[in-house]
Amino acid sequence: MDRDNNFEVIIIGGSYAGLSAAMALGRSLRKVLIIDSGMPCNRQTPHSHNFITQDGVKPSEIAAKAKSQVLKYNTVQFLEDTAVKGEKIGESFLVNTASGKQFIANKIIFGTGIKDIMPDIKGFSDCWGISVVHCPYCHGYEIRHKKTGILANGDKAVHLASLVHNLTEELSIICSGKADFTSDQLLKFEKHQITLIEKEVAEVVHDKGQIKKVVFKDRSEEDFEALYAALPFSQHSDIPASLGCELGEDGFIKVDGMQRTNIDGVYACGDNSSGMRSVANSVAKGNVAGAVVNMELILEKF
Repeated sequence: MDRDNNFEVIIIGGSYAGLSAAMALGRSLRKVLIIDSGMPCNRQTPHSHNFITQDGVKPSEIAAKAKSQVLKYNTVQFLEDTAVKGEKIGESFLVNTASGKQFIANKIIFGTGIKDIMPDIKGFSDCWGISVVHCPYCHGYEIRHKKTGILANGDKAVHLASLVHNLTEELSIICSGKADFTSDQLLKFEKHQITLIEKEVAEVVHDKGQIKKVVFKDRSEEDFEALYAALPFSQHSDIPASLGCELGEDGFIKVDGMQRTNIDGVYACGDNSSGMRSVANSVAKGNVAGAVVNMELILEKF
């Protein structure tokens, strides 16, 4: 293979985690290739929050600035493409892209994120990341004191309600069917004046992503200004699993405290391996992954 296609590290996923890892490696003069498909999960989100120095900035602006800073390190390259296959060949990794390119590296870092699985509710996906959100820490302050619904049931709904109830005086849990709570949990809802709605949602009526009301399948309606939703997800890339990386019961790639997977030479960072889903956390975990990979490259030769 052409030497230009050989790297010390390939990073699949060039968003916050991947770029953070690349900066740590670039500053150590490592030859790095970032492969990114350009489809971050927060692409509809108008503003990022809870990240000091970047509070209120558009996610795309944070990523663009990060990319420009990372690429000042001339040992780092960025390729807009989709990695579609990865395999271990001896002590190295071969990566194929959708455009037909092949690259080889000593180490591989996955900063690939996750893919939210949208419910079959009209208007829901148009509001995702805008007025239908997943995280009180990322969005809760901006939708404080608004009439708010939680689209979840069981323990997930309880967890979200505990985080949200002090941010709004009007909170309802939309169970999408029969409520599934213990007697103790129901007492907590009563104590905090949280309403339960045991109806299935048919439509989220909105104006350019801003919720106006929820229409239920029985044709009844209720006004809401914001919704939290606990959605299922899948890994954005199936390459980690194809390489043998172990996934937890929660669907995240299993990593140790140094972002190592169970496969030697393979690392993961960001949303694909952490339930703490935020830009700040992705940047932090990417920084750790980059530093650890650099140290392991050093130990192999020093």
